[in-house]
Amino acid sequence: MRNPITYILILVLFGLLVLIRVFENELFYDPYLLFFKSDYLHMDFPRREILKLTLYTTLRYVLNTLISLGIIYLFFKDKSIVKFSVIIYTIAYIILLSFFLYFVIHPRQEDYYLFFNFRRFLIQPILLILLIPAFYYYKLKQ
Repeated sequence: MRNPITYILILVLFGLLVLIRVFENELFYDPYLLFFKSDYLHMDFPRREILKLTLYTTLRYVLNTLISLGIIYLFFKDKSIVKFSVIIYTIAYIILLSFFLYFVIHPRQEDYYLFFNFRRFLIQPILLILLIPAFYYYKLKQ
């Protein structure tokens, strides 16, 4: 990874992840953005459109995933790592979305914090933060 163009592309992709975060209010329907920024433990669950919320959450997850896969490829230049990452992202999406929908459909105040964390894995590139060091360690051990 010594090519300066690779470094520039990685910076651009990280910049895209930042832009998704900065413009999340304008780009995505998510009534939980304001809910979790306030004192949510003492508030009622916000009104929401479940299908619209699911579609926008999926869109955000897909955008973050595609950008993250690009970063992983540029970091390691290994298609097998990217293929494995696709499998991890797909399995994670299915599991996380299942929990997400459960908490959206059955809101209980005692589950708000747990819901907050499952939602965070869907809307933020946390898997990227976990996968890069794991793959780096894997490459060092080879």
